[in-house]
Amino acid sequence: MANPLQLAIGFETTAGLKPENQDAVNYVLPEGQVLENKGAAAVLADGVSISEAARQASHTAVQSFLEDFYSTPETWSTKNACQQVITAINSWLYKQGSSEAVDLKGWVTTFDAIVFKSNTAYLFHVGDARIYRLRQGELQQLTKDHTAWMSKQRSYLSRALGVDTSLQIDFRTEIIEPGDVFLMTSDGVHEFVSEDQMTAILQSSLSETDRAKKLVALALSQQSADNLTAQVITVLKLPSQTEEELFQKLLALPLPPELEPGMKIDGYKIVQEISVTPRSQIYLAEDVETGQSLVLKTPSANYSDDPWYLDGFVREEWLGQKLKHPGLMKTYQRTRPKTFLYFTSEFIQGKTLSQWMHDNPQPSLDSVRELVKQMASALRALHRLDIIHQDLKPDNIMIDCSGRVKIIDFGAVHVASLAETATVLQRQHPEGTLNYTAPEYLLGEPGSNRSDMFSLVVITYQMLTGALPYKEKRINPFSLRRYQDLQYLSARQCRADLPEWLDLVLKKGCAPNPLQRFALLSEFTANLFKPDDVFLKKRDFKPLLERNPTAFWQGVSAFLLFLLVLQWFLLV
Repeated sequence: MANPLQLAIGFETTAGLKPENQDAVNYVLPEGQVLENKGAAAVLADGVSISEAARQASHTAVQSFLEDFYSTPETWSTKNACQQVITAINSWLYKQGSSEAVDLKGWVTTFDAIVFKSNTAYLFHVGDARIYRLRQGELQQLTKDHTAWMSKQRSYLSRALGVDTSLQIDFRTEIIEPGDVFLMTSDGVHEFVSEDQMTAILQSSLSETDRAKKLVALALSQQSADNLTAQVITVLKLPSQTEEELFQKLLALPLPPELEPGMKIDGYKIVQEISVTPRSQIYLAEDVETGQSLVLKTPSANYSDDPWYLDGFVREEWLGQKLKHPGLMKTYQRTRPKTFLYFTSEFIQGKTLSQWMHDNPQPSLDSVRELVKQMASALRALHRLDIIHQDLKPDNIMIDCSGRVKIIDFGAVHVASLAETATVLQRQHPEGTLNYTAPEYLLGEPGSNRSDMFSLVVITYQMLTGALPYKEKRINPFSLRRYQDLQYLSARQCRADLPEWLDLVLKKGCAPNPLQRFALLSEFTANLFKPDDVFLKKRDFKPLLERNPTAFWQGVSAFLLFLLVLQWFLLV
């Protein structure tokens, strides 16, 4: 971002009148790319005093969260990353507290975290510590205490880390504004300081640390006998970037000239042209220093004034360096300064799936199963990283000389972490290629892992039959009003040798409505190999005319003959 998110954070924590401080508090305020990709995090934990390892539990939770959160994949959404980390911490605390090898029993603590990313605050809450927000003079409590009351005088904590193997985490998001002040407190503070007093202190001109100290001191003076912790976070400035600034950033490097065999660019020698499309040029190149063969991809000059396309091109290089699955194309990190906009990736010797289908017009079910299994495995690897491919099609799938599948071209992917960042870019049309694009995109709805499943099943259908499961869409943009407008065409119309259960599996996998598809890719592939009983028993109703035309017309003739005979008897 041209102007990054700016926060001011300070805290105060003390044991108060108790001999030991069982509260823990801290924050991380990174800079640069880490702040843009992951955000800033503020955490507070209040160890439950009746557990023997209350202090150890709270400090472990805070330290582990701040370390592990910034170690999660850069592609994960904030919600996914935080929930995964908090759940792992909870499991570890529970095992510690119940282990015979550990002297201290009960590693239990409350837990609150706020992650500030772009223009959003992500709140995670377990227990009875609190998060408040002061906006334009109004203080609002954003969390609900997880406390169960046994009587007017007695209550107990109903939710905390380390109590059980399962954990329910309260989660919410809040759009932040400049001037917002967030306050995190342990019960030693908020049970002894009124909201009016909090508001007065938070509105003062003191620094964040001094405001936190003043809140703690006030709670102590008002008879708090517990540990006391307060953390104050002020939003100073939101990240901002104009479209022109983004465009200039994307075009910091000029587009390369039209390349020809023998030409050199930044130490890469062009060997031959592999393909040219309206969106890009792809060349086989050789690293002059190492002799390594690789692919060099350049953006098309047709899109030189399209920020969304250029952003996707840059994103494709970044993403390809994060992927480790053998079924996903890898891009290479630069080893020399670049003078033009391009990227390099592994060279895959083989053919596209489109060419494979041309060469294998009626493949065996087993050969299709093997390729689909590899494609599904690669897609699941993307989905585990919170990534949706969005443009799966035969031309974006390579099969190397050993029969290994590689999914390529990540220019249209949806990366959950990047989607959380506010952008001036506007998407004008759904990603993907029309006949393989999930219907929910055409209806303007968000995609999901099931959207990639739709594309995969359409490809599976096409591999088996050479046709598409829905009437081919030739007009772009294609207009779709409702899911019911798409009518599935039976695969058995193209290949009568395919079993009926397979047709039913394909029909479910590419159902127009995503809620009617398989929930998981693994369900689809499992049924492709060994169908559930429901597919073996189920049969779609077909009219007699379709099932047995001869019997249908014989029946019609017999009925007409009966009517004629009946009429003759009535007239006689």
